Amino acid sequence: MTNIHILVGSMLGGTEYVADCLADDLNAAGYTSQVHIDFADIGALTDNAIWLVCSSTHGAGDLPDNIEPLADYLATKPDLHHLRYGVIGIGDTSYDTFNQASITLDQLLQQAGAIRLGQPLHIDVQADELPEEPAQQWLKGWIEQYLTD
Repeated sequence: MTNIHILVGSMLGGTEYVADCLADDLNAAGYTSQVHIDFADIGALTDNAIWLVCSSTHGAGDLPDNIEPLADYLATKPDLHHLRYGVIGIGDTSYDTFNQASITLDQLLQQAGAIRLGQPLHIDVQADELPEEPAQQWLKGWIEQYLTD
C-alpha cells in the first residue's frame, strides 16, 4: 500500500486544515497518509513513501517557521532519488513573493534528486476563499495520474 506523508508548512493553521482534508480524501481512496507539522525526525519519512508538501508563504517569501528544519535538511542535498513528491502552495497574489515557500521547497527537493509527480498547485487565497476545494480537486487528478496502478 502506498504511504503518503503530507508535510505541512503553516504559520496560522490554514494550510494544516487543507492538509487534514487531503489526508481524509487519501484515506477514503484507500491510501495511508499522515500529516506532519514537526520535522524532528525527517529521515524516518523518506523510506518507501510519497511526500505531499503543502506550504503557505510567510512574510517576504519566507518559509513558515515549522517547516524550516525540512528545508535545512534538504539544503544538505541528501540522496532522495528514490523519493516521489507533489507540491501544493497556498499564497496571496497581492504579494510579489506569491507561493515562494512552496517554490523554494520544490527546488530543494529537485536538487536532492527527488522526483516530482506532476505540476505544483499554487492556490491564490484572493481567488479561492476555501483553499481546500482546489487542493482536493488537484488531489483527485494527482491520484488518478500518479498513484493509480
